[in-house]
Amino acid sequence: MTDFPLTTYHLLTLGCAKNVADSDGIGGILDESGYASVADARDADVLIVNTCGFLQASRKESLGALRELAAHKRDGQVLIAAGCLISRYGERVQREVPEVDAVIDAGKWLALPRLIQYLQVDENVPDDWLTNAYAGLPLEQLAARSIVEQLPRAPHGPSAYLKIADGCDRPCTFCIIPTIKGAHRSKPADAVIAEARDLVARGVQEIILVAQDTTAYGWDLGMRDALAPLIERICNEVEGLRWLRLMYAYPGHITPRLIETMARLPQVVHYLDVPLQHAHAETLKRMKRPNIGVMHKMLDDLRAAMPDLAIRTTFIVGFPGETDDEFNALLEFLNEQQFDRVGVFEFSREDGTPAAYLENQVAARVKKDRREQAMAVQQKISLAKNRACVGKTLDVLIEGVGDGVSIGRTYRDAPEVDGVVLIQKEIPPGKFARAQITGAMEYDLTAQVSAE
Repeated sequence: MTDFPLTTYHLLTLGCAKNVADSDGIGGILDESGYASVADARDADVLIVNTCGFLQASRKESLGALRELAAHKRDGQVLIAAGCLISRYGERVQREVPEVDAVIDAGKWLALPRLIQYLQVDENVPDDWLTNAYAGLPLEQLAARSIVEQLPRAPHGPSAYLKIADGCDRPCTFCIIPTIKGAHRSKPADAVIAEARDLVARGVQEIILVAQDTTAYGWDLGMRDALAPLIERICNEVEGLRWLRLMYAYPGHITPRLIETMARLPQVVHYLDVPLQHAHAETLKRMKRPNIGVMHKMLDDLRAAMPDLAIRTTFIVGFPGETDDEFNALLEFLNEQQFDRVGVFEFSREDGTPAAYLENQVAARVKKDRREQAMAVQQKISLAKNRACVGKTLDVLIEGVGDGVSIGRTYRDAPEVDGVVLIQKEIPPGKFARAQITGAMEYDLTAQVSAE
């Protein structure tokens, strides 16, 4: 129990874009409940960490963040651990960071205000608090705000993630997400449209559709090719939306209809995030991922329909059993395909996944060396791709400004994970600028405002 009124909160978000979308929803719920967000943790009554539990490194980061906040807690502050790490390791978190006052699973965000109220009046949150919290919500509210979290939003900046589904049904042997998140669940299309309209009304210029597998949208509702019509509805029914971006597509689920829709609608930027994970047939088989033939056809079809398409992908090196020949096939694939953006990750042995128990685990030093080799290959490709942009005039969405310089992104770059454009002029954030690209670095570009 705290003798101080709990009126302000500080929210720290860790992990992926789906967590960012969740945190926007958390902020919206707390704002609606009368709490005020503060930027400095020292000024907050309630400290909330939206954790990530996907990999060992992300769990370590989440625990470290909780310990850091716990070490500086003042009288009257409460610390809440939320999100994916709690869904899998809630008891462990409370044991290792005893200063945490309460935990809440991912997807239970509607109950967060009630949890804070419990902490206000009783330091021992009852075991059945969650049941009691949901019992206090009207049935129609629970129906409208489903487990896929149709929530009020508190976006920050001109771009916002919109989660269209949660959970995953894919059999990838390295991934713990189905265990943490459960089966794939799609948000109803009308709810997606309503959320998109709300975001644009709040000043958002770019909406990024996210899910564990965006291309499985609607499968649980009996629709096998529902993402394309959803995109079409957003573009036709959400007035004022400038950019629509698609992330986390699955290689075997990108249909001809989806490709045609992306190529035709002007709001859809010619960018696709599609994690491929590897490029050798045997490695892909052990991963239970689509085969290399499916990947080649998909890439050919996408580029034929959108020659200016920017593709972002990710690869895992050091997967159990990965031989030198298998790794070299990945390097050859990088050189062959010339992807615009690539993330390379060392295999993480996650308890509860089939890959954790495979034979021929790769040594840590080998994984590290292979990641460095792959990134060195991709850096050269990225620099060449950026140099090819010099002299072109592109739309840039401005995200920040200061000291005579504006920072923004072209259609080729998603927020946070890709590069930026530096323009030698101060332009208000949220505005679009026509800019001529003047210089290229490995990941970023420089530009000047175009005379067009």
